[in-house]
Amino acid sequence: MSMPRFHVPGPLQSGQSLQLPEGPSRHAQVLRLQPGSSLVLFDGEGGQWQALVEDMGRKHVRVGVGSPLPADPGLEPACSVTVALGMPANDRMDFLIEKATELGVAAVQPLMCERSVLRLSGERAERKRAHWRAIAVSACEQSGRSRVPDVAPVATLAAWLGSLGQPVRSGERRVLLSTAEAPPLPRLIGRAPWPPSVLALSGPEGGLSDAEHAAAVAAGFEPASLGARILRADTAPLALLSWLGVDGLG
Repeated sequence: MSMPRFHVPGPLQSGQSLQLPEGPSRHAQVLRLQPGSSLVLFDGEGGQWQALVEDMGRKHVRVGVGSPLPADPGLEPACSVTVALGMPANDRMDFLIEKATELGVAAVQPLMCERSVLRLSGERAERKRAHWRAIAVSACEQSGRSRVPDVAPVATLAAWLGSLGQPVRSGERRVLLSTAEAPPLPRLIGRAPWPPSVLALSGPEGGLSDAEHAAAVAAGFEPASLGARILRADTAPLALLSWLGVDGLG
């Protein structure tokens, strides 16, 4: 059975004794860990350490940080994939954040597009961002990743496109997941090894408008098809991540 894994924001170092934050502490209580129980701490930036429970209280858990653990090269893909998408409504964005994290996404950019159902701003947008980051942390704890994907602040598509550097940086490929007639993704970007960085843009329910599609192409995004079937807004980015991950294993 694998050891429990808890995210503790750094800095962490061997020999340190610390009290777990509220979330990991509650999780340790639920797992009924005891003094002497082994666990793994990770800082969200790629570092992870062995640790032992030193003391269990009713509302606190103190642990001792042991030796650093080597990074597993199979957990973080060589190709850094950022997914920018028109946020799907209801709990579909939660599902996407969880599964994209499990599939190795490096960052997620939530977007509001012309046809977006979910529209967020101000304090509500920040609360949602914190909620999504917590989902990403939990998915890292479960999947074994030690690097937590960045969840960027909610932005409009127009503002986000305007913030991107031009021309496209060397080593980066910008891909627009399109429902219109477009080259299949494998034909567009070939086979592994991938470019160091892929920036993938996917629309909301109803897709991007013609004007948004044209603006994305003007920003250097190359339309690509994921097949004849029309995928949901929360499915298309996961199909891309799955294809890159599985094909990259060969």
